[in-house]
Amino acid sequence: MLNRSTTDERLNTKSPQRLVQYFTLMMAIIYMGLGVMMWLPMANVFALPSTARRVLGAVFIFYGIIRFARTYRQHFQRNKTHDAR
Repeated sequence: MLNRSTTDERLNTKSPQRLVQYFTLMMAIIYMGLGVMMWLPMANVFALPSTARRVLGAVFIFYGIIRFARTYRQHFQRNKTHDAR
């Protein structure tokens, strides 16, 4: 039997993993967007006091930034030790 490589192996891509990478980036952007939306005056839709809304919005923005940075560093930044080889 022939030992044939798959298309993903030949192209050096991992489709399901790529989808998860972009999904986690989109979720980070959604968290930041929700945080910004909670800071806006029209955010009375959430029925929270102004102070609680702003604190929760800040937490969402902070979490979104951390999640975005971690995902970018883990999946999209090239490993410098791997490139040196």
